[in-house]
Amino acid sequence: MAETGQRLLIVDDNKVNRLLLSRSVEMLGHHAEIAENGRLAMARLNKEAFDLLLLDIEMPEMDGFEVLEALKADLALRDLPVIVTSSVEGLENIVRCIELGAEDYLPKPVNKTLLEARINSCLEKKRLRDEQRRLLQRFATREVAQDLAEQGFSIGGRRVEASILFCDIRGFTALSEAQTPEESIEFLNAYYTLMFDAIANHGGIVTLMIGDGLMAVFGAPQALENTAVSAVSAAQDMFAMMADFNSERIAAGAPAIRIGAGIATGEVVAGYAGTEARASYTCIGRTVNLAARLEAHTKAIGCELLIDETTKNGLGATLESRLIQGVEFTGFSEVMDVYSIAT
Repeated sequence: MAETGQRLLIVDDNKVNRLLLSRSVEMLGHHAEIAENGRLAMARLNKEAFDLLLLDIEMPEMDGFEVLEALKADLALRDLPVIVTSSVEGLENIVRCIELGAEDYLPKPVNKTLLEARINSCLEKKRLRDEQRRLLQRFATREVAQDLAEQGFSIGGRRVEASILFCDIRGFTALSEAQTPEESIEFLNAYYTLMFDAIANHGGIVTLMIGDGLMAVFGAPQALENTAVSAVSAAQDMFAMMADFNSERIAAGAPAIRIGAGIATGEVVAGYAGTEARASYTCIGRTVNLAARLEAHTKAIGCELLIDETTKNGLGATLESRLIQGVEFTGFSEVMDVYSIAT
């Protein structure tokens, strides 16, 4: 059952109709606001939040069809439920309203019992859509949620230029063995809070978490001006946050935590992988594999942050780096030059 006390906007150029509909809405326990035509209604909708629109068709300045078209074209308003209440007759007009996104069409004079049923049904649908949106925002990044809202969902990907960052904790297995499972979960939650903040502050999104390791992408689904600078800046913030985090741990008698990271820049295929029933946003390709190899290589040579040559070129002369020549990576036929960045 729909919640009571919702805000409804009644749009009708006829004062009698507005008053009667307002009375019916308020008797149902909702709050009724009014607009005398479509232009005034759109002005209010762009400034205020409403839960449902009761919309007439024949109005001066901007009619109901034009309002429906404007709502459909507006990403922020296109999910607002609309019930058309009109004396305009003809099946073609009803069909046009539905095609433009109206939830229902009620002829005038509006039957009160039918109006109540339609309002309750529309508000319940909106409640469910709002709950889905909240869940999406909770379990997906803002960028992925925005991409889904704008582009919709489909399995597959597209080629984009991006920077990929891999990071994990050094010696996490030994650390977790010295803690209870509850302590390990609490530690990981604190760790991920810091890492997510650093990554998000530079336009990146985390696409994968496995234990103590994570993968982040910069440049998809939303483009960035310079993905290499964004990724390296995020990594430096991650190391700075870990330094502060370790100060607190040491003061509490806990061991310091060390992390390592690798960054590669280039073409990736970014999109939704999985099935129609279960999918996640991710990136695949040579650049992703190289970033993972760079992160793993930090352990072998005892450094904290390694980047590939493409990332180095994207940084210009903004950061000092140490050249490491002739590195061979599993799965790559060519020998590479990579760079260590001070953190």
